[in-house]
Amino acid sequence: MPSMQASSVSDPAPVNAPKNASSDAYGSASQAAYCEREELANTLSHGIGVLAALLGTAAMLYDSIGHLSVLQTLGVGLYGLSMVLLFACSTAYHWAKSPALKRKLKLFDHCAIYLLIAGTYTPFVLITLEGAGVDWVLAAIWLLALGGIGFKLLFLHRFKAFSLVLYLAMGWLCVAVLDKMIAGMTDTGFTLLLTGGLFYSLGVVFYAVKRIPFNHAIWHLFVLGGAISHFLCIYLTVIPKGQ
Repeated sequence: MPSMQASSVSDPAPVNAPKNASSDAYGSASQAAYCEREELANTLSHGIGVLAALLGTAAMLYDSIGHLSVLQTLGVGLYGLSMVLLFACSTAYHWAKSPALKRKLKLFDHCAIYLLIAGTYTPFVLITLEGAGVDWVLAAIWLLALGGIGFKLLFLHRFKAFSLVLYLAMGWLCVAVLDKMIAGMTDTGFTLLLTGGLFYSLGVVFYAVKRIPFNHAIWHLFVLGGAISHFLCIYLTVIPKGQ
């Protein structure tokens, strides 16, 4: 008796099968191959980010130790750690083959986004805006990050639009202290800060529109662009360089 399983691409279609059976099998195999290529692109794009984040964190800490206060240095380290976690969690999630493991890693992947947003704010508030009376920004952004993580723990697969709005709202919270940011930053620093924000914000379009081929990999490239812009801003214009 013939097997009830779908035939592979190389198997001929049964004589009594509908005419489109073989094309359906080919389409399924083609889709599976595309998904594998897309996940490979997702993995490689943020795998590069892991290496870059590790090197960048080492460079930032090298310049921070001895030139910043202990609290400020810890803030820089926290920012670096949040970068590494974001790219590492994303890479592991897209690399995983087991559905059960992938579901668990997806939670870490999404939660790491909140950590990176809050982590990125930290050096700016502790160094650039030191003494500007805006410590509330740091408290607010970390409370929002923790709240977002709690939300993901409860509703990982629901209310995706709300999560996107929260990500964007947290990212642009700095507008509330824009005048102080401009006063405390160089033109280069502010340009890099703004560029990073635009990378992240425009990338959301590709994240949301699933019908674009390799949309998630493109989103990853925008995330890399945003992370690199903010890293350069912090490394070149926020962290003081020793003489």
